[in-house]
Amino acid sequence: MKKVLALLLALAMALSLVACGGGNNGGNNGGGNNGGGQSDNGGGNNGGGDAGGDTAKHIKVGLICIGDENDQGYTYNFIRGRDAATEALKAKGIEVEWVMKWNIGENTSCEDANIELADDGCEIIINNSYGFEEFMLKVAPDYPDTLFVSCTNQASWCDDLDNTVNAFANIYEGRYLAGVAAGMKLQEMIDNGEITADQAKIGYVGAFSFAEVISGFTSYFLGAKSVCPSVSMDVQFVGSWSDATEEGNAASALCDAGAKLISQHSDNTTPATTAQSKGAFHTGYNNDMTTVAPEASIIGTRIDWSIYFEELIETVVNGGTVPQDWCKGMADGAVVMTPLNEAIAAEGTAEKLAEVEEKIKSGELQVFDTSTFTVNGETLTTYTDAFGLNGAETISDGAFHESTVQSAPYFDIRIDGINWLNEAFG
Repeated sequence: MKKVLALLLALAMALSLVACGGGNNGGNNGGGNNGGGQSDNGGGNNGGGDAGGDTAKHIKVGLICIGDENDQGYTYNFIRGRDAATEALKAKGIEVEWVMKWNIGENTSCEDANIELADDGCEIIINNSYGFEEFMLKVAPDYPDTLFVSCTNQASWCDDLDNTVNAFANIYEGRYLAGVAAGMKLQEMIDNGEITADQAKIGYVGAFSFAEVISGFTSYFLGAKSVCPSVSMDVQFVGSWSDATEEGNAASALCDAGAKLISQHSDNTTPATTAQSKGAFHTGYNNDMTTVAPEASIIGTRIDWSIYFEELIETVVNGGTVPQDWCKGMADGAVVMTPLNEAIAAEGTAEKLAEVEEKIKSGELQVFDTSTFTVNGETLTTYTDAFGLNGAETISDGAFHESTVQSAPYFDIRIDGINWLNEAFG
């Protein structure tokens, strides 16, 4: 089944090589506004370039984004991945024409965006938000020669369609490291007499109370706990991936409730700026937030989407088989840390992070080592109720193994030490 896709894509590529010229396709794509979103061509380097010329291979790729580069967070991170992959592919003689859809909602406007990109001749269409998948899957059957990619999702690798795939990365590894940096700062504050051990509280701004977010804040907490044993954490869910105002409000409330450090699984920079205004510290997601909160933000973690984009596009151009459920981590460069803010980080943080990162890469350190947490006072020895796995055992050799059965996170366990202030389901 799925192998048929590779043949179809190879045929489509051969036809596109005959039809495509080397000119630059700048300016608007003609898609106009779409349910509040915008469409344009960008990111490509069509025509020219040392590796291009008349012998370059060309491909048109659509990218549908829940935000735009101005969020300086989630969507901005995808744009960084797009640009880095474009340059890497250009060096390999592959010219990518990107057609962008900005500020698309997780609603029928996403369905429209997928249709417009497919009609525009995009051979690959990448959907960058969790809530896009159901709308993408409505369109995919009508365009069997187009490859539809759902990022951070799970259904597209196990459906009955030949032209849908999933991609994610082991971001929980980076969150664990960010937690180590946070825990070291809190422990330093305890050691310096600035706070007592029981005041070492983290406030975490979460989008929704389901597995992806739970996995992230749990790994973060375990990283912090590994260097600050007295740490506790409150989690406030905002019920949206991208709501700058509510994210800031949640961070403010968490600080008012005693949080000395804020972290987040949400798209915007407002948790960082709010933490700074409240005199708290911060660790970020998707971007280096020290630029907007230099007195608060210690470090962040992000998925380097260029690793996947380069592999995906090169595979399609060369007629290969695209992985159904792609997932890589720190060992492959797919999960990285943002620069450490040495001006405010605890002494020795850089050295500790380097040590822990090597252990994660080698497999010596298991992020969800079951000896490091309890559930209702008990150590877990078995768990088959994980989100979306239909009874698969997730614990073996003393650890919960995240993102191995499928790329999408499925750790959905409430562990001791983390206090949920509310719940919000998408």
